[in-house]
Amino acid sequence: MFISRTILNSKPTAIAIINNSIRNASNKTKTGIVMMNMGGPQKIEQVYDYLHNIMTDRDMIQLPFAQDYMGKWIAKRRTPEVQKKYSEIGGGSPILDWTNKQGELLCKKLGEILPNHGPYKHYVAFRYVNPFTKDAFEEMKRDGIEHAVLFSQYPQYSCATSGSSYNAIYNYLKNNEAMKDLKISVIDRWSSHPLLVKCFADLIKEELHKVSEKNRKDTIILFSAHSLPLKAVNRGDPYPSEVGTTVNLVMNELKYCNPYQLVWQSKVGPLPWLGPFTDEAIEGYVKQGKKSFVIVPIAFVNEHIETLHELDIEYCQELAEKVGVEEVRRVPAPNVQPIFISALADIVKHHFENKVPVTKKFLNQCPHCVNSNCYNSKKWFKSVASF
Repeated sequence: MFISRTILNSKPTAIAIINNSIRNASNKTKTGIVMMNMGGPQKIEQVYDYLHNIMTDRDMIQLPFAQDYMGKWIAKRRTPEVQKKYSEIGGGSPILDWTNKQGELLCKKLGEILPNHGPYKHYVAFRYVNPFTKDAFEEMKRDGIEHAVLFSQYPQYSCATSGSSYNAIYNYLKNNEAMKDLKISVIDRWSSHPLLVKCFADLIKEELHKVSEKNRKDTIILFSAHSLPLKAVNRGDPYPSEVGTTVNLVMNELKYCNPYQLVWQSKVGPLPWLGPFTDEAIEGYVKQGKKSFVIVPIAFVNEHIETLHELDIEYCQELAEKVGVEEVRRVPAPNVQPIFISALADIVKHHFENKVPVTKKFLNQCPHCVNSNCYNSKKWFKSVASF
């Protein structure tokens, strides 16, 4: 850098100003890691808006008619029941706190293993509750981010979850002139990453060791993931196969030490959904004489209502007592396990090293997709994603 002789001969305060400006320029955050997820209401008062946003999102749920009206009605009807559930886990979802902790640790790790693309800062982009997509990108604009890595926090891709989040980003950025110079790239799925697999395997081992010795080797490992409507499965949604991939890799890491089964939770509404359902599987196994279980939230990376209430309270407590389960343990979500943070960092590192801004799998629509927003979104990402 050229510095004039006049400045070099000036007072120490002038040199200090120059040094500070150089240091500030070098410390400017270059890369934003956008951590995308559904989110969850942090307060009871947010539950209705959260449900309303879900029920009126056609990428998430396709109601048979009058979606805006029906979605509003369903959200209003379900709000008291869901508020009660949140009150029983402390009054709100911890997903934002966990995501922020994960993001901070991830960016610290990236600064160590991939310094040339840093400094890094994480941004949370929730789909149905604040901070929304808009909030994340407005903050990145203020921070002068050069490159945004759109990092889905769903390891297994579904059109209803990851797809909806990417469509929301497309709708926000497609005509946004203020952010036309922002470089973006996409990490859309990571169901088979070795460190994710090892993280779950290690957590399962810990819980199995807590099971009584007489039950341990016959304990059934139930891998529980959020279900999908069969209509979405038949349309070609890749989620079930990607969840199955994670399950098989985890069991391979565990050397198939125990009997296991992939089951599905969180069905909503009367339409047919992918099964067997977690609660019905537990009941069925008990009828077969099986009474010891370890439940694994295989598609969730942090604690929220579906782990803390549905798994812990509804299944591990209430259902287990009702049907006569002898032992049941629930594996914690990865949260901030060091190996999980290493997995996240390694995924981003390879993303930069491989320089594939968006995968062909992401750009390929489901064979029976009729969602024009999805078509336009993928076409747009193909044209703008870059390094």
